[in-house]
Amino acid sequence: MRRWLICLFMLLISLIAVSANAENWPAPDWSINTAPKTPALERLEAYAFPPRDDVERKGVRTDALLVIRDGQVIYERYAGETSAATAHLTWSISKSVMATVLGVASGQGRFQLDDPVAKFYKPMAEHPDIKLRDLLHWASGLDWQEDYEYAPLNSSVVAMLYTLGRSDMARFTAQHPRGSMPGIWFSYSSGDSNLLSAALKGMVGEQAYADYPWTALFDPLGVRGAVWETDAAGTFVGSSYAYMTARDLARVGLLMQRRGRWNDRQLLPEAWVKFVLTPFAGLNIHPGVEIPGGQWWLNHTWDGAHGPWPDAPRDTFAALGHWGQALYVIPSAGLVIVRYADDRDGSYDHDQLLKLALAAFGQRKGQ
Repeated sequence: MRRWLICLFMLLISLIAVSANAENWPAPDWSINTAPKTPALERLEAYAFPPRDDVERKGVRTDALLVIRDGQVIYERYAGETSAATAHLTWSISKSVMATVLGVASGQGRFQLDDPVAKFYKPMAEHPDIKLRDLLHWASGLDWQEDYEYAPLNSSVVAMLYTLGRSDMARFTAQHPRGSMPGIWFSYSSGDSNLLSAALKGMVGEQAYADYPWTALFDPLGVRGAVWETDAAGTFVGSSYAYMTARDLARVGLLMQRRGRWNDRQLLPEAWVKFVLTPFAGLNIHPGVEIPGGQWWLNHTWDGAHGPWPDAPRDTFAALGHWGQALYVIPSAGLVIVRYADDRDGSYDHDQLLKLALAAFGQRKGQ
């Protein structure tokens, strides 16, 4: 009897240990383990949610801040017109989401990184040496000006999104002349990202394309509220126009944090995750600026140096968008952070928010 009780006790201890180490997955929704209010959390909130000035529309203006640690919601707050149900405009976070969709297509064998873009998108026949790998690195070599409202008359991206190119954004980009050799220089380009979106249509076929982000990525992740605008040619605006709730976007972050695995399924090939999170060794990357991977931004350089966010671990990576949109992933801390915003004056600082978030939430349970 005593031996039986000892065995039962050991079994219970084993089950408790397994349960404590079990991974949390949001199925169908996130589990919640709210972090306690601390001075560190109050400092984070003071930075992220200062009083708004609706007249001048300046300063840090956070619409949503969601923090996931080890697969659980530990902090969530919304402001302005944004709520947990709001599919918020992600702006250039869309680029990283499209790269994730392409990762699924890669795992299905639909393309190779060194395939020419023209294989899947015929208007690129004028540029037969530009490869998919080059587009993913924002290194097509096409002559492109990524200026926004500060220089609208010279801006390729403003023309693409709002004037000359708005009906067929990929074709507009493909018509740009060569500025440099492909694959050599990093030059941030929303046009490159929309060429990737057009190439995806050629990979999967016109009929499957309209639902492909959902069937390939959103549905397996349990993303329920995503909207993705297309241009008049029916091509997803992969550079800019995906809309997602904060909780839905966090699912993409958790997928990437866990190296492409979702529950017991390897949704993205590990080789794909490694590729997009490897710094591009373009020769014109300067210290202090965001380090490009494959349509993601990294916190370390190709030669191992620390990246632009010194108060965050080197393994931090992010999807970033205009006016302060951000999806941060910090694997070593088990953190996924979604920030939606309406910043207008450039005062928001990625490193400052990461520093404050790590102070408030960086310690895992038991550490």
